[in-house]
Order: sequence, then C-alpha cells, then structure tokens
Amino acid sequence: MVFNFISDYLKHRFTSKSRHGTHSPFVYKLTDEVIYDFNAKSDYKSIEAQRKKLFNDDSLITVTDLGAGSHLNKNRTKQVKQIAKNALKNPRLAQLIYRLARDNQPKSIIELGTCLGITSAYLSKACPEADVITIEGCPETAKVAYKNFQELELDNVELRVGNFDTLLPGVIDQEAKLDFVYVDGNHRKEATLNYFNWCLPKVHEGSLLIFDDIYWSEGMKEAWEEIKQHPEVTVTVDLFWIGLVYFKKGQAKEHFKIKF
Repeated sequence: MVFNFISDYLKHRFTSKSRHGTHSPFVYKLTDEVIYDFNAKSDYKSIEAQRKKLFNDDSLITVTDLGAGSHLNKNRTKQVKQIAKNALKNPRLAQLIYRLARDNQPKSIIELGTCLGITSAYLSKACPEADVITIEGCPETAKVAYKNFQELELDNVELRVGNFDTLLPGVIDQEAKLDFVYVDGNHRKEATLNYFNWCLPKVHEGSLLIFDDIYWSEGMKEAWEEIKQHPEVTVTVDLFWIGLVYFKKGQAKEHFKIKF
C-alpha cells in the first residue's frame, strides 16, 4: 500500500501543472490567488500554538474508529500527541483549506471528520460569519476537539458526535443549500460516494466539495474517478492530498492536476 501511494505521488508530480499550465481563467485565478498564497495570516498563529499543545499532550484516550482506520497506528488506546502527530492535517494543507474556505465565503460549512479540531478551527477562523458543523465518530477525540474550540474561543462551531452515515443526512436536510463541504473521514469507496450523492441535491453554482485522501487506497481512487465523471460536476482540481469539486454551470467539463 505504501509503495502504491509513493508511486501515485510521483506520477502526480510528473503529470500535474502549475498555474501557468492551466488554460482555465477560473482555475488560474484559484491557483494563483488561493492555492499558491503562502503568505502568513494572523489567524494561523493561535491555531498553530494550539497544535503545539497537542504535540505535548501525553494523556491517553480510547479511539473509536468507524472508518477505514489509520495506516500508521491500529491501537485503540492512543496518546493525544500520537494522534496529533499522525492524524492532523499538516499546517501547509490545513492552511490551504482555510484559504479555500475564505475564498468561497460560504454561509455554512460541513466537515466530516473533526479529529482533534485543528482543521475545524481553520474553517471557523476563515469564515467567522459562517455556521460550521463538524461531525466526529469518536467521542473521546471529540472531547479533545471541543476543549480546543473553547480555548480558541470559537463560537461558530457546532460539534456533533456519531456515525457519519446516521448524522450527515439530517445535517444536509436542515440546510437550504450546501456551500462548502469538507469530507475527511471513512476513507472507503462506498462511503465516499454515498456522501457525494447525498450532497448533490443541495449543491449550487457556488458550492465547493473537498474530498481528502483521494489516493489513500484503490477504492478511494475509484471513488474520485466516479465523482469526476458525474454529469453535474464541471470542474475538479486534483492536488493529490485533496480533490476539489465545483459545479459551475455553463462551463466546459475539465479536470486539472495542480502541483502543491
């Protein structure tokens, strides 16, 4: 599995383009102004300080894993600092998700897979006027995330705990439309396609769906290909670590691989 992942990564590096290799004005602007905006933002500092606290947290929690699990650690009892090291999105990627949210300016955000809440915090800070609903399957991990939200004084985040398959349909039902959905959990083909299909009735011209770990496994690669080919999808951006899905009407269907 690790060999396949490395092989996929190298293929992506050789076949992907920078902003200058894109012929789409929309994707060029997105790449130039959002994806490649590596300037420090004031919001980053407090969240990264919280990450450092997690890296030093020796406390043990019992992990309930309802998804495809971790490639790195299969033990049920883990130190918080182990989870922080192995499961959190690194700053470069978490900050990209922050910029994508800030650029999209959604009124509502749904995140599947809270983990310890660092990416949730980036989403909250990116869009302080938006309602952020984040869903976590593991109760003890969720407790750590909730504590982080309190310490960061985030007042626009609602944390729900339970199985994605049970909770997500209800969350979608209560939304008039879906502006921004970030899927980072249960890395299985069938589950990923279910989440995508459940979202479809509520997507619109300005919607952005983000799928994490699209090269995680053969099943995830197959799910990503099916999502790309769906007739309602017009533009996708494959950044290897995440895949962006847009629904811009009247735009020719195009798929882009961008170096990141």
